[in-house]
Amino acid sequence: MNAIVAIHPYKAHGMWVFDDAAVGLSQEPFVSGADDIIERMAAAIDNAENGFTLLFSPQPFPGFQLELDWRRADLSGNWYRCESIDMEGWLCPALLRYFESPPPKLFAQFRAKRG
Repeated sequence: MNAIVAIHPYKAHGMWVFDDAAVGLSQEPFVSGADDIIERMAAAIDNAENGFTLLFSPQPFPGFQLELDWRRADLSGNWYRCESIDMEGWLCPALLRYFESPPPKLFAQFRAKRG
């Protein structure tokens, strides 16, 4: 398991989605507030709808922009809240493709795709 995970969200059919063949995901959508957090953070990235890099980790890392705190389990996913931008989002069970259990904190960085 990597200490920092990199995914590359993009817009498809008006929704933020991502692919990660390594864990068996294709056009996995962000919904229920997670999409709104991405929309807000991606607004500063040129051409984000065509793809950007989202790094995330359960530990702080240099350059992280958001700290998300686990709030509660709901249905098969988990709610996280970011105090600095006053937003909350639900992460679906795909989170467990990256972690054995929902981390108490997630740290994230949004940046332009390179190369």
